[in-house]
Amino acid sequence: MGRIRVLSDQVANQIAAGEVVDRPASVVKELLENAIDAGANRIRIEVEAGGRKLIRIGDDGHGMNRDDALLAFERHATSKLRTADELLSIATLGFRGEALPSIASVARVSLDTATGEEPSGTHLEIAGGKIHHVDDAALPRGTTISVSDLFFNTPARRKFLRAESTELSHVTALVTHYALAHPEKHFELLSASHTLVSAPPVNRPAERIYHIFGKDTLAQLLPVAAETQLDRSGLPEPPPWKRDPDEPARIPGWLRLSGFYSKPELQKLNRNSIYIFVNKRLIRDRLMLHAISEAYRNIIPPTSYPVVLLFLEMPPEEVDVNVHPAKTEVRFRQQSLIHDFVRDSLRNALIAARPVAGFRAALESSAAATPSLIPVPGSRLPGSPDEPPTLGDPDSPSAAEAEPFRLTSKPLPPIPGKLPFGEQDLAAGLKQQTLLEAAATLLEPPVASRDSCSSDPLPPPAEAAAQIEAEQAATTLNRLGSLRPMGQLRDSFILAAGEDGLWIIDQHVAHERVLFEKILRDRKVEHVQRQRLLMPLLVELKPWQMVVFAQIADELERNGFEVEPFGPQTLAVKAAPVGLEGASLERMLNQVIDQSSEAEKEPSLSEDLTALRTRIAASIACHSAIKINTPLDPKRMEWLLLELAKTEHPTSCPHGRPIALLYSWKDIQRAFHRI
Repeated sequence: MGRIRVLSDQVANQIAAGEVVDRPASVVKELLENAIDAGANRIRIEVEAGGRKLIRIGDDGHGMNRDDALLAFERHATSKLRTADELLSIATLGFRGEALPSIASVARVSLDTATGEEPSGTHLEIAGGKIHHVDDAALPRGTTISVSDLFFNTPARRKFLRAESTELSHVTALVTHYALAHPEKHFELLSASHTLVSAPPVNRPAERIYHIFGKDTLAQLLPVAAETQLDRSGLPEPPPWKRDPDEPARIPGWLRLSGFYSKPELQKLNRNSIYIFVNKRLIRDRLMLHAISEAYRNIIPPTSYPVVLLFLEMPPEEVDVNVHPAKTEVRFRQQSLIHDFVRDSLRNALIAARPVAGFRAALESSAAATPSLIPVPGSRLPGSPDEPPTLGDPDSPSAAEAEPFRLTSKPLPPIPGKLPFGEQDLAAGLKQQTLLEAAATLLEPPVASRDSCSSDPLPPPAEAAAQIEAEQAATTLNRLGSLRPMGQLRDSFILAAGEDGLWIIDQHVAHERVLFEKILRDRKVEHVQRQRLLMPLLVELKPWQMVVFAQIADELERNGFEVEPFGPQTLAVKAAPVGLEGASLERMLNQVIDQSSEAEKEPSLSEDLTALRTRIAASIACHSAIKINTPLDPKRMEWLLLELAKTEHPTSCPHGRPIALLYSWKDIQRAFHRI
């Protein structure tokens, strides 16, 4: 008898379930995508015991007739794909036809569906992949699927599930993601008869962010929008019966970007707060993460990450979503163009916005020292030391370890003196902190964006979002040049008065930003100013440092250095950029060499000539800038403020430290109880 045999459909479906379904959140993801593809405007999700006991998702989509309901549980049965050519232009969230049979093979499934055009709907029950009951039923238009006893017939898989609170946090984070991507739809998530997420339809993404996360979160984000034309010449010609005779062979296609990005003052320790949606599909992509990091280069520290919510829209044939069973990884046809477009759009938005940092926001940002543990498919780089838990990682840390925060959708009446959801509110016995962390995906630490003890009515999302946008537009760094210096604080910080409040400027990092941008401009036109030293400065290096120096010597020369080897482990510096001398010059060289060595140890897409150039410019600027504890006369302070106002990024120094903080007039009035 031969060794090779054909697996039964039941075993094949359970193997497929291992790729598609690995935890309750995976089931919710597949069923949510089906509901969205069905044109649903209202989606209700109910879970019990974190999804282990029950997952029920109901929608008001177009539903199915009896025959379609039976076929939907056959493997590779789908209404969204007919030919192999259509794989090149997937316009729906689901298309494989594996989700329902895979789920049904490892759980007990009940389906109620109706099209609204037939006299009755269909009720169907499946357990372990076998149909047990099919009957007609009086049902409204739409579909409701109940999945109970997940992995009841695969106990080895069931034991790898995490605690109920952890599984619930994954489900809540996932529903929040889809609510952000589809603001025009109504999402509702309930657990143990309590509402965790309630997101009614709104007109704009800003209103959805306000409704879910609150006013303070939205106030920390700035909008971005851009578009460009794609090169479509490489795509195959459509058949003659589909081609417009007046249309050229080069079919135009647009790449559009919209969303929100955080001010430089808001910094995170990992990529958990970066969300990327391509055609409303949540993805993870190294290319996009790198483009975002490049946009914030020399604006925030290299070890910090921004909060970004980006929506990319492009023709379906420009992105291949058929590269991963969970459909969270994609490939772009024009990778370089999309990368540069995202990077430049964010960078230009930062230059135009010139956001100012307030005292309270800066303090809250500096306190954000714990990474988020919420799973975000689309925010990890495989193998990175800070990669967050994902929906498919059963060994990821429990969400119960994360710090608490407030859920701002306000589904229940608040309890004075307690967080909106206390332990006594949860029949399932969830800890107070673990449930609340489930919906936090943009900001940590806790942000009391809506005072749960306040009796003041909340403004409508549209009105609140418009008010926040108006305040952001009015508060920028464009007025730096009109500030009136009043003096120095301990010869280190400039105090200045403006129409919008009291300003404190760090004189060292302000001058550092001015010098940094000047060095880059001079380097670009090959007009770097250098000064010759009276006596060559001898710098002792270690053998490995000499190797690194040889690799960056050409770029150092183009930045104003004249350095020659002077023995096996010694360099003779004969000329240096203006402003560098003595010990500062030696420290600068050692710093650049050490940083270049560290960059080589950690291979990254960002390590290129531009990275080396900005690293050298930042180091020169840091060691040449005005130091703290340096008295400045009024004219010198005025000159520094005027020069800072001319820079592209007066928000932070090249190493990411804030330059200026504003104590706004409104905050001053509030502190003195004037308002």
